[in-house]
Amino acid sequence: MSPPVLSVRDLSVIAKTDQGPQTLVDRVSFELNRGEILGLVGESGSGKSMTCRAIIGLLPSSRISISGGSVILRGKSDLTHLEESDMRKVRGGDIGMIFQNPSSHLDPVMSIGGQITESIRYHHQVNRAEARNRAIEILHQVGISDPAQRIDDYPHEFSGGMRQRAMIAVALACNPEILIADEPTTALDVTVQAQILRLLMDLREKRELSIILITHDLGVVAQVCDTVAVMYGGRICERGPKREIILDAHHPYTTGLIDCQPSGGSHRGLVKTIAGQPPSQGSMPTGCAFHPRCAHATKECAQTEPAAVDYQPNHMLACHHPIGEINEGGRA
Repeated sequence: MSPPVLSVRDLSVIAKTDQGPQTLVDRVSFELNRGEILGLVGESGSGKSMTCRAIIGLLPSSRISISGGSVILRGKSDLTHLEESDMRKVRGGDIGMIFQNPSSHLDPVMSIGGQITESIRYHHQVNRAEARNRAIEILHQVGISDPAQRIDDYPHEFSGGMRQRAMIAVALACNPEILIADEPTTALDVTVQAQILRLLMDLREKRELSIILITHDLGVVAQVCDTVAVMYGGRICERGPKREIILDAHHPYTTGLIDCQPSGGSHRGLVKTIAGQPPSQGSMPTGCAFHPRCAHATKECAQTEPAAVDYQPNHMLACHHPIGEINEGGRA
């Protein structure tokens, strides 16, 4: 059996503050196989984007750094130990990233084609004409109509959905094995969201692309993902196959997220919410980070951090009182 294309083990990220170091990502572990789509799910501030920025060495501040763990690419290179010059070859060449807001990450004074060809020429050392031809082909692959004409347009000349497609084209310019998509459908209308998700799935099929999809929307997860990892307070609290997580979740936070999804039926009334607010990194609770918001929390939850264990085959859980046991009249 071939090794995972990406293996993240106990990855931790800290921020240096005047009050001392604060943990932003806490011992995160997961694997990504070839052609797999992994959904990284959680509320804002749960550590999803920070985890992925750590993977590709693009942490947002010099005061933020990886404090432990490993990121193994293709069973060989540990990306956490690479020099910046070597990481530049990994970014784009092996791992591409679609950022949350394309308007902020596309250069407004450089044409779309220029941004794609710049990456191609850096990684593949081809001449301008060949790089341009490749860029036109990539724009065609991501669904930009008349790419030979639109390649010289600037980001402001593209609609929101087209800018997102252009960002995908930039990320895929050098044919990476892994694509990290950070909330790729944010601020897009429902029709365009569906088009972008379909595009990602098509690219997965055509290129055998492995994708990490960062999202807070379990509806998106249900449509496109194979595996789900649920994050809270910088940790993964539950991870497993999509169908198993959505239909048979055991962590109270995961079930809360599922209950928050609007019903597709004719039910009336307010959408359910999870009581309270996510913790800030400067005031992380002791024990289980979710216990102040959990209806099933006990003294054990407040005092002792739950270990991440294989609750079922291929289903990891970090909870003292899993929902299945609660429903069966067990420990809680």
